[in-house]
Amino acid sequence: MCTSPRSGSTLLCRLLAATGKSGVPDSHFHEPSVSAWMEDFGLQDDQYPSEKEQLTAVFAAAHAYGTGSSDIFGLRLQRHSFDFLMQKLDCLHPGLSTDAERLHTAFGHTLFIHLTRPNKLEQAISRLRAEQSGLWHRAADGTELERLSAPQELSYDAVSIARHITDMTLADENWKSWFDREGITPMRITYDELSRDPSAILSGILEELGQDSSIAKDITPPTARLSDEINRSWAERFRGENKG
Repeated sequence: MCTSPRSGSTLLCRLLAATGKSGVPDSHFHEPSVSAWMEDFGLQDDQYPSEKEQLTAVFAAAHAYGTGSSDIFGLRLQRHSFDFLMQKLDCLHPGLSTDAERLHTAFGHTLFIHLTRPNKLEQAISRLRAEQSGLWHRAADGTELERLSAPQELSYDAVSIARHITDMTLADENWKSWFDREGITPMRITYDELSRDPSAILSGILEELGQDSSIAKDITPPTARLSDEINRSWAERFRGENKG
């Protein structure tokens, strides 16, 4: 899953994991750091004397976790760590000429999904609000599902919103350029499509994976959107301040 923050990727990851047939997709290589990967999977640096041995252990652990009880490995990729991941795959599998070959060699035949959120203003505000509140996702019943920091007072910040718009627009453009360079035609999904009919999106992915697509109708979306009047008022204010 090739994406950027606040695109609906956590919802899609949880939907796929809930099927029990499509792996446990997550950001298994989120930080561009081998040490961070080792720590994430509970591996000790001193047990692996070379970087190649460390990488072998990391990728084995990631594959086991991201596969779960299924036969499919699930992975969510963000642009900020993508180049680093490709460098380390090249270390593990030298002599391959393309990133697509490296991914296929490491993980097997791959379905690429490009998940985007076309409304970059909404995406930027969602990210800013998550950063300020510390709350990134709620469960469907409204309870907190993922909190990364203590809450702070929400504060409109046009500079941060503009920066996030630029960063996430660039991420989309970089993904598109990479697909073109690698000769990949991904399955394209938008945040709006996923929000409107998650069951249909899940069904389509399962079909592409060669799984029973009817499983999707029994999966309940596990997260709720963090959107309310604050989001709308910030969007209106930002548009008003940036007319023309």
